[in-house]
Amino acid sequence: MNANQIVTMVLRMVMRRLVNRSVNAGLNKALGPTHRATREEMSQAERSQDQSARQAGRRARQAARMVRRMTRF
Repeated sequence: MNANQIVTMVLRMVMRRLVNRSVNAGLNKALGPTHRATREEMSQAERSQDQSARQAGRRARQAARMVRRMTRF
């Protein structure tokens, strides 16, 4: 492995992290503010809706991880 290949490899790793971070930041910005009411301030319907939204988010993150693993090769 020569120096050019090592530099290219390191540069790709850094760029991948930067792109992932910026995509995540953009999604967080697009999804709106992160302020949520506390559980005491929520009604029962709001609590159940919040719980289902959290579960959907977990499933989406898990699916994204699985797709990344499958498309690696």
